[in-house]
Amino acid sequence: MLVLIADKFEQSGREGLAALGCDISYQPDLKDDALVEAIRKEAPDVLVVRGTKVTEPMLAAGQIKLVVRAGAGFNTIDVAAASRRGIYVSNCPGKNSIAVAELAFALILALDRRIADNVIALRRGEWNKKEFSKARGLFGRKLGLIGVGKIGQEMIPRARAFGMPVIAWSRSLTPASAGALGVEYKATPAEVAREADVVSIHVALNPDTKGFLGTEFFGQMREGAYFINTARGEVVDQAALVQAMKSRGIRAGLDVYAGEPTSATGAFTAEIAKEENLYGTHHIGASTDQAQEAIAAETVRIVREFKETGKVPNVINLARQTPAGYRLVVRHLDRPGVLATVLDAIKSEGINVQEMENIVFEGAEAAVARINLDKPPSRELLDMLQAGNGNIIELDLLGVSNK
Repeated sequence: MLVLIADKFEQSGREGLAALGCDISYQPDLKDDALVEAIRKEAPDVLVVRGTKVTEPMLAAGQIKLVVRAGAGFNTIDVAAASRRGIYVSNCPGKNSIAVAELAFALILALDRRIADNVIALRRGEWNKKEFSKARGLFGRKLGLIGVGKIGQEMIPRARAFGMPVIAWSRSLTPASAGALGVEYKATPAEVAREADVVSIHVALNPDTKGFLGTEFFGQMREGAYFINTARGEVVDQAALVQAMKSRGIRAGLDVYAGEPTSATGAFTAEIAKEENLYGTHHIGASTDQAQEAIAAETVRIVREFKETGKVPNVINLARQTPAGYRLVVRHLDRPGVLATVLDAIKSEGINVQEMENIVFEGAEAAVARINLDKPPSRELLDMLQAGNGNIIELDLLGVSNK
């Protein structure tokens, strides 16, 4: 199995993949057309990336079976194109949660104590204790979380250590689960905005969250409150945030931005970068040695299971619901050609198989196949199969709920 790694990837991960018997092509600087050509030329089975964009031309250039994003999220991968081609897409959720939470708190502290401005003044040879002695302090200030997934949950004990009560909203959060986490439940993001001194965003980027926080949300925030985003730049209406920074004194600590450069280095000319109320980092939330080692180990685990079993951990593009409305259960003797006969008969009536599994009983004498179908086979066809094949013990047609 050939694994093409088209991004920076830990040595421990490369060694782990090699120990599985994989051939490794490590080309961390491949991008765009060069990556398309490399896929066409080398024909990898697995593509591993971090921030590199994976486009449909790349997926069409070879016979890739699996794309692993060595990190959380998958917004840089054309998942729809991968799904059309039967290519698994997997990622490494939760492995960078601590690293991102640490950076989020670093940004909160930096905003409150104006760390960057202190450093800049010192490097200019300026001493200004009078100006930089002004700080609010975090103890007793209310932290509002938008999203309480793995990263959001890592924020809670860190807030507690600083004496900050936590309020939170998430689509999946309930008053009961909020109580279990030790946070105060809020029914809407707007409620969090109104009550928090610091708002920190921890939601995934998807069609439902693109531009999720905009003018209305920022209009609810307290004057001079802190806004932290270490999730994805596109979940925020960046123009609305800039306006809130100008008009309402919102101070922002951002690690992510709309329209980030796709390369590790380059120009960044977004207007928000010029705002005095911005403390920004360079999308480095997951970039600690600890996080990258954990992500490398998880990538190796994903490839190992795929190589040895054909199954993919953390796969994100399997259908949650198929058009299957019927299930044909075939109890049969474990003999060659039994299922081929059944499938040929199904095909003759223009019925499509959506999912299928075959379970063999101990001793390998008998098995049960469960075949999910988009339409029901006729009674005549089932009777013909039952009567015409002595290896079929029983046929049973069931309805399947897609709810």
